[in-house]
Amino acid sequence: MYEFLDYRVCDAMTRDPVTVAPETSLAATEALLEKHDFNSLPVVGPGGELRGVVTKLDLLRAFRFSDDHMFPPYEEIMARPVHEVMVSDVSTVTPRTPLTRVLETLVRLRTKSLPVVEDGVVVGMIAREDVLQALRRAVGGERATGPL
Repeated sequence: MYEFLDYRVCDAMTRDPVTVAPETSLAATEALLEKHDFNSLPVVGPGGELRGVVTKLDLLRAFRFSDDHMFPPYEEIMARPVHEVMVSDVSTVTPRTPLTRVLETLVRLRTKSLPVVEDGVVVGMIAREDVLQALRRAVGGERATGPL
């Protein structure tokens, strides 16, 4: 189990994640979330820089009932760009962040994943499942692979 103390994000993250641009429609975003069975996607600019994160909950939030719409117009909402519903104030980690810190952050924020950013560019995602898998590997005696 002590091996886990040496694990870094680069030992467990998903590299080259699926991303969306801020102008991507909610319909296209939902299709990607479903196709890959993801809960969230990083929203990136043309150079791969992180602009925000969009989750399935953000998509649901777009359908909240209001005084103007007792039943929100599905097609109209799904045509909206993702930047209208994404969260732009996002916690991130680097490839060298210790997994112990990621574990604490995921629990504290009650989030399912975090973008991995290096030099301002999204290089991966680290999810709860990745941390749990690294814990299992560490218990089995597997050592961290080392820096990126």
